Amino acid sequence: MSRETFEYAVLRVVPRVERGEALNAGVLVYCRQRDYLGSRVHLDVDRLRALDPTADPGAIGRALQAAADVCAADPAAGAAGREALGSRFRWLTAPRSTVVQPGPVHTGLTADPDAEADRLLRLLVLPVSE
Repeated sequence: MSRETFEYAVLRVVPRVERGEALNAGVLVYCRQRDYLGSRVHLDVDRLRALDPTADPGAIGRALQAAADVCAADPAAGAAGREALGSRFRWLTAPRSTVVQPGPVHTGLTADPDAEADRLLRLLVLPVSE
C-alpha cells in the first residue's frame, strides 16, 4: 500500500490562558489524498486538575467533542461540519485564544490515516505507560 502525505495537529487544553500551561487532549488528522479527516480526543481529568483545580472538565470535554463532531461531519456540528474536509481541518487548526487550542500543523507520510490518528493519540496525548 502506498503512503500518502497527511497533516496533523494536537488539540491542547489551556485552562488558564494567562499562564500558558497546556495539556495535550486530542489529535486532528487530515489526508487529502485519502479523503480523510479524523480526530481522537482524551481528557485526562487528573492532569487537568493539576494545572487548574477550578477547571470545568465537563465544559472542556464538550469543547473537545465539538471539534471531533466537526471532523466527523456530525449534524450537531452545524455549518462547520458541512464544509469540505480541507476547510474543516483549516478551521479547526486556525490559531485561537480559547481553553481548547490547536497546536502547530505538522506533516508526515502514512498508508492508513485512521491508524495514524490512533498512533498519534498514544504518542502525543495518552499518559506514558510504565
